[in-house]
Parts: sequence; structure tokens; C-alpha cells
Amino acid sequence: MDAPLSALDECRLFRGLPPETLEREILPRGRLREFEKQSVLIAPGDRVDWFAVVLRGKVQISQIFSDGASSLMEALGPGYTLGTDLVCTRSRRSPYYAAAAGELRVLRFPAELLLKPGAVSGEAREVLWRNLLTILSDDSLRKHYRLAILAQRGLRDRVLVYLTMQAERRGTHTFRIPFSREELAAFLCVNRSALSHELSRMEAEGLIRFRKNEFTLLSAGKGRSAWSALE
Repeated sequence: MDAPLSALDECRLFRGLPPETLEREILPRGRLREFEKQSVLIAPGDRVDWFAVVLRGKVQISQIFSDGASSLMEALGPGYTLGTDLVCTRSRRSPYYAAAAGELRVLRFPAELLLKPGAVSGEAREVLWRNLLTILSDDSLRKHYRLAILAQRGLRDRVLVYLTMQAERRGTHTFRIPFSREELAAFLCVNRSALSHELSRMEAEGLIRFRKNEFTLLSAGKGRSAWSALE
């Protein structure tokens, strides 16, 4: 199985489709695209008539405000889809930026592959829409949990709630997070230096251990959640 086909096989959107369906009905509709670091794939106000599967690299989904401040909403790595939330809206207009965090390779598809009757066989369409509904529902829950994190007033509280959610989601106290230190600070809407200082204090106090993006939660945080239900 070649690289793009293998990536589709591992992508949640196409989960459950047999390899022959991926090869005959899905892969031929895709177009390989490569982007350099900081390339903007989607800007606020853009009409998006496509979706893409990340093959290599990472896409950062961000809000950038008039004063230049930014807030990282999500980071999409290999196997994740970009644009599925937009093509299912009435206007298909984006409220956010999507940019390459580094060298990026995606497989891009026209929106009609999902939306146009007859674009794929009936059985494949049923599988796609079932997977799409799960993805969109999980995305909605993630936004809810991020609001719960940002509702915490203190930096330490935000960190503990986030790490507790990650531990619950993975079912272990030791786990890797999908963010670099800079991305985590942007996700939590805090200063990077302040975050690094607080993480060091928390480690010194026996609350956590960490090395780069691997964390061990030694003391249970507050705000337990249902993240274990998300993929």
C-alpha cells in the first residue's frame, strides 16, 4: 500500500472503507499539495469548497485578533482532516486561520466527494457520513472542553485541567500532548515564559514530571471530564 493510500486507510474519515474502495473511488479524487512553513491554507472569510487529509507535518488552527494577539485552537497532525467543518456549513466561510506549522503535505479533495449524491457508491457514502458525524461531534466537544479550560482564572488551574483531561482521554498518567511549548501556551492563552516557569514550579512541588511534550500527572487535577470518549 503506497503512502497516500496508507494515510487514507488510517484517517478517521475513511475508517471502515475497504482498500479497494479507497483505491478506486477516493484516492483518484485527491490532489497532493505541499506547503512551506507558515503558509496560509485558509484565512478568515475564505470560502472553502474542499477538505484535506494531512499526510505529513502539522496544520495550526488559530484565531488572530486586531491587536495582533493569537489563540491556538487546534493542531492537526497526520491522519486528521482539515476543512470538513467548513464544507458542512451553509456559507462555507472560514472564521479562522489554518497555517502550516512546518513543511506540510496534504491530500486535498473537492467538497462534492462528501456532499454530492452519487460521488461515491451508496455504501461508501453511508460510511463517510457516519464517520463525518463522529468527527464533527468530537470537534464540538473539544471546543466545549477548551472553554472549560479557559474559564479557569489561574495559570496553574488551566494547566492542571488540561493535563487531567489528557490523562483521562488516554487512560494513563503518562502521555504525550500534541503541542510544542509555544503551541501549548497559545492554546491556553498564556505567556510562554510564564508557562515554562509554572511547569517548573509544578514539577518542583511534585505535581507533574515532564520532558518536552511528555508529561506524567502525579497529582489529580480538578474538573474531571469525558475526554476518554473522544478519539
